[in-house]
Amino acid sequence: MTQKVIVLVSGGMDSCVAAAIAAQKGQPAFLHVNYGQRTEDRELKAFNDIADFYAIKERLSVDISHLRAIGGSALTDRNIEVPRGELGKAEIPVTYVPFRNAHLLAIAISWAEVLGATQVYIGAVEEDGSGYPDCRREFFDAFEKAAGLGTKPGSGISIVTPLIKMRKSDIVKKGLELGAPLSLTWSCYRDGDEACGECDSCLLRLRGFAEAGVEDPITYRITSKKQETRP
Repeated sequence: MTQKVIVLVSGGMDSCVAAAIAAQKGQPAFLHVNYGQRTEDRELKAFNDIADFYAIKERLSVDISHLRAIGGSALTDRNIEVPRGELGKAEIPVTYVPFRNAHLLAIAISWAEVLGATQVYIGAVEEDGSGYPDCRREFFDAFEKAAGLGTKPGSGISIVTPLIKMRKSDIVKKGLELGAPLSLTWSCYRDGDEACGECDSCLLRLRGFAEAGVEDPITYRITSKKQETRP
């Protein structure tokens, strides 16, 4: 019997590659969460485009825009500017959304219990976390234990992080190997029309493509960043 899995698909490159890995086992269910982020509409479009590409029948989009009201992050609070990226900084950046992944996983595990799914895939990457505490495997291990305690006996839901230790360049290569639709993805923190090329997320993505020796298929407003991120 094919194992039922759920994939959290933000619309970004990492979640797209995680979805491509999950799709090798059958047809997963796709979950997207709008949390009041600046690029909410563009990310939702990317989610649906990726879901259409994989002909996903079971897809769910959930709104938790109360995270915008809570604020505390440049992604959800318009009074906090998304800064120009600076890769390699040790401190937690202002783009960290407090405890966001816990909210996403709670929804995914609730749905998994209803669908009878035994795995939840999330495209978290420790390199990409930029110090985000909820992007560490230790966090996912702890949440998986909590899920085991808080769901029906026998649910056995595990959290799968297939990209957690990978570099961005390796994720690009894996996506290309699996035929993932990277051109449909969206990573920019600032804008929904054209990627800014300046935020941390854009810089990490650009560096990944540069190190992989492949041209990024999406358009950037500031193209000079492509040259700056080459090794």
